Amino acid sequence: MTKSSKLENQLIKEDCHPVDREICLASPMAMVVINDELKISYANDQACKVMKMDLSTLTGRLFNTFFSSVPSPIVAHYQEVMRSGKSLEDETLMNIKGDKIIHVELILKKSSVSTNAYLYFKDVTKSKESERKDHLNVHLLSNIFQNASEGIVLFDLEGNINDVNTAFTKQVGLYKKEIIKRNIRSFIPENSHYKIDKIKELLSKNRKARGEIPIKRDNGISIVEFTTSPFIHHKLHMAILRDVTERRQMEIQVKRNEELFKGLFEEAIDAIVLWDQDGRVLKANASALRIFECSLSELLSKKIKDFVYPLESQKFDLVMEQLYKSGAVRDEVLFLMPNNQLKHLEFTSKLHSVDGYNMTIFRNVSERYQMEKELRESEERFRKIFEGSLDGLFLTNHNYVVVDANPEASKILHLDKEQLIGKDVREILNIKADDETYHDYLVQLKEEGQSSFLKTFRSHDERLHYIELSSKYNLLSNLNLTIIRDITEQIEMQEQLRKSDTLSVVGELAAGIAHEIRNPMTALKGFIQLLENSVGEDHEMYFNVITSELQRIESIITEFLVLAKPQAVQYQETNLIKIMKDTVELLSAQATMHNVQYDERYQEGLQPIFAEPNQLKQVFINIIKNAIEVMTQGGVITIGIHETADDCVHIEIRDQGSGISRDKIKKLGEPFYTTKERGTGLGLMVSFNIIKEHNGRVEVDSQIGEGTVFHIYLPKV
Repeated sequence: MTKSSKLENQLIKEDCHPVDREICLASPMAMVVINDELKISYANDQACKVMKMDLSTLTGRLFNTFFSSVPSPIVAHYQEVMRSGKSLEDETLMNIKGDKIIHVELILKKSSVSTNAYLYFKDVTKSKESERKDHLNVHLLSNIFQNASEGIVLFDLEGNINDVNTAFTKQVGLYKKEIIKRNIRSFIPENSHYKIDKIKELLSKNRKARGEIPIKRDNGISIVEFTTSPFIHHKLHMAILRDVTERRQMEIQVKRNEELFKGLFEEAIDAIVLWDQDGRVLKANASALRIFECSLSELLSKKIKDFVYPLESQKFDLVMEQLYKSGAVRDEVLFLMPNNQLKHLEFTSKLHSVDGYNMTIFRNVSERYQMEKELRESEERFRKIFEGSLDGLFLTNHNYVVVDANPEASKILHLDKEQLIGKDVREILNIKADDETYHDYLVQLKEEGQSSFLKTFRSHDERLHYIELSSKYNLLSNLNLTIIRDITEQIEMQEQLRKSDTLSVVGELAAGIAHEIRNPMTALKGFIQLLENSVGEDHEMYFNVITSELQRIESIITEFLVLAKPQAVQYQETNLIKIMKDTVELLSAQATMHNVQYDERYQEGLQPIFAEPNQLKQVFINIIKNAIEVMTQGGVITIGIHETADDCVHIEIRDQGSGISRDKIKKLGEPFYTTKERGTGLGLMVSFNIIKEHNGRVEVDSQIGEGTVFHIYLPKV
C-alpha cells in the first residue's frame, strides 16, 4: 500500500464513526454510511460490488448523484428522512458506474451513535425484469383469451367449466356468470355425449382431441370444430371451439345446388348447351337433343354455329361479338336442323357460367314467331278497318276513358285525336254527372254487353248535332268499342219528311176548305153589307166585329191557298236592305202602338242577291210582326244584315220578348203550332218554306226572359 492510500484510509476512518463502520462491514446487504453533509463516508464490499466502484471512488460523493433517474421530490424526501432520524423502505432506481441504472430495494435509517445515516440496498433488477415479463405474458395471454375470435373454455377432467372467453358466451348466447360452474355436457345434445367420453379418455392420457361436435345455444344448435389441450394450467384443460355452422350449411347448400343444377339441367324444358371458347358443344341436355334433332354424340361433334341458317350467319357473328364484349346476350336466330327443318330459336348466352364453360339456353319460338306474325297482320287489318271506318270509333277502358279514336270520330266531334285520348266520354260530350239517360246506358252496357245512347251538342258553328253512341262491352281485352254516328241529317230528314207529310195533308185540306168556305163567305159578306145599310147605326158595332172576323177568316183562307198550290216565283236581283226598310216602314205604325222601337244595323255596300222580293218581304213581315206582338211591354227590335265568311247573307231579327223554351223551338214552323193565343202557326210555316225554297236556312235562339233571335242565312249566288 502506498503512502497516499494509507492516508486516504486514515481520513475515511477518521470521517466515519468506528461503530458505524463496523455495522457497515457486518451488514449482509450492500450498505453505505452517509454523513450529515449527505456524502458517502463509508461503504462495504457488497455496496462497492453492486455500484461497480471501489471504496475510494465512492467515498466523498454526494448521495443524490446516484439517484439522478429518480424525481427530485422523492430524492428530497430521502434527504429529509436522513436528517429527521426517521426510517424509510422503498423501491427505486439507482445510477451506477457507466450510467447504468439498476432497480433496488432500499432502507434508510438514522445512526444511533452519530449524526450519520445508513443506506441499505439490494439489486432486484433481474427479479423485477422477470416479474415484468411474467406480467406481460399473463396480460398477453389474458388478451388472447378474451379477444380470440374462437370460443375458449377452461375445464377440469370431469367437464366442470372454470372459465370461458367472450367468444364462447356469444356462441351459446349466455352471460359468463350463467356458464361458469356448469358442466360441458349441459351444452352438448344427449345423442353426442359419447364424444365427451372419448375426449375425456384422450385428455386423461395427456393427448389432444380434435373433431366436430354440436352445442346447444339459446335459439338452436350450432356445429363447432374443437381442439382440446390437456393440463394447461392447474390441472385445467382447454378447448378451442370454432363455429362452422354457416360453413357446413354452405357446404350442404352447395351440394344441394349441385344436385339441383343437375336435376334442372337434365329435366329442363328449355335446351341447355355448355360450350368452350371455340364454340364446340361440350354438354347438352335431353331438350337440346330434341330441339336440334340429333343424338348426343352428333351434337358433341359440332359447333353451335354449324346449325345456324346460312343467311343468318352474319347476324349470329354480330351476336357472338356482342357476347364476348358484354359477357351475356339475348337474341333470336334462325337455325337449320340436320333434317332441313327451319326453327326460330330464342337463346340466352352467358360466358364462364358453369365451371368456366359458356352456357346457352335455347327455346323454340317458331310457333310464337308465326303467331306474332299472324297477330301483327291481324293488328294491321284491324288498324286499317279502324282507321278507315266511315263511322266514328272509340276504344275506351272500363272507366270510359278514351284509349284510341279513329279520324272519323275526330271529324264528327270536331276535335283532334290528341284532344280525345285520355279524356272521359262524359267530358267530351259534355254529359252531366246526374244524367239518368247516360247512367241507364252504362248499366245496360254492363248487364247486356251492348247499349245505345243519343246525345245532342252544338258544334263550333253553333249548329245542333245529334250524336248516337252504340257500344259493345269488353270487345277487346278490358276495352269497350263505341261506334259514333252523326245522325243529324237523318233526324233532320225525318223531321222534314214529317213536316212534308203534314204540309201535304194541310195543302189538300187547305184546298178543300178554301173552295168550300169561299163561296159561302162571298154570300155572307154581301148580305152583311145589305143588312148594314138597312139597319142603321144602332148595330154598327156588331157589323164592324162581324166584318173584322170575316176578314180574318179570309186571311187564313189566303194563307191556306199559299200552301195548297205552288206560287209563281220569279227570281231577280234583290236588295235585301231595301226590302227590310220597306217592311219596317210598313209595320212602323203597329210598332208605335206597341211602344216598340227599331235598331237597324246594315252592312254598307251589300251586294244584291237573286231572290223573290215579295216572298222575302212576306217572311220579314211575319217575323217582325210576331216580334212586335210578343213584346207586350214594348222594347227594341234589333235588325241586322251583313255578309258572312262562307258566302252567305245573314239576316238577324232580335226581340226582347219573354223568350221560347228549347223544346218549343223545335216545333216552330209546324202547321197549327203557335205560341200566340189567336195564332195559327201558318205564318212561320210559310216563312220557313220560303227560305228553304231559296236554299237558305232559319235558326232560332231564345233565352227565357231575355228574348228570341231569328237567324236567316241566304246564299249570295
